[in-house]
Amino acid sequence: MRIPKPILNLIEAFERLPGIGPKTAQRLTFYLLHFPVEEIESFADALKNLKSSTKICSVCKIVDETDPCSICEDKARDEDIIVVVSNPLDVFAFEKVGFKGKYHVLHGIIDPLNNIGPEELFINDLIKRIKSGPACAGRMEIVLATNTGMEGESTAMYILKLIRNSGFSEEEVKITRIARGIPVGGDIEYADDVTLTQSFQNRLVY
Repeated sequence: MRIPKPILNLIEAFERLPGIGPKTAQRLTFYLLHFPVEEIESFADALKNLKSSTKICSVCKIVDETDPCSICEDKARDEDIIVVVSNPLDVFAFEKVGFKGKYHVLHGIIDPLNNIGPEELFINDLIKRIKSGPACAGRMEIVLATNTGMEGESTAMYILKLIRNSGFSEEEVKITRIARGIPVGGDIEYADDVTLTQSFQNRLVY
């Protein structure tokens, strides 16, 4: 039996999403077949609005409904500290813990194996923000909050060198990296060598 083309098209569309294999794509497609037409239409509208009703902020590159975004427009936020993250989901994580500074979203990390270089990311836009910001007054801090994998570390080091090579001294722009180590509630005996070493190096002073 040949699979009807509308079903096959949706299966192939689902397969293009990250983390969804052929079996999952098939299950999702046949599950949607049982949805009422009204719910299918609502689902389709939500997908269309995802692109048509959102914008990438021209300043920080966060995805929002307005440009500039609500965070960049918030005058109560500290403009002297910018957290650099890989993707918009990281912003939501920092917002949940009450961070009140600004952000810069790279929309990826440097990954040569997947042909992602610095020019594919919003790194140069970060340098422009620093040049137009309060760095000259010696008040700006850039927090590199990319992930701790090899690509995340390489991206953080690239940004660090680029900022310094752009002429900003340590007095003008303070560059920090999020701490790494054993998570809250984690057991030391199960920590790998790298994590344990970083935990020791980043130990707190009481």
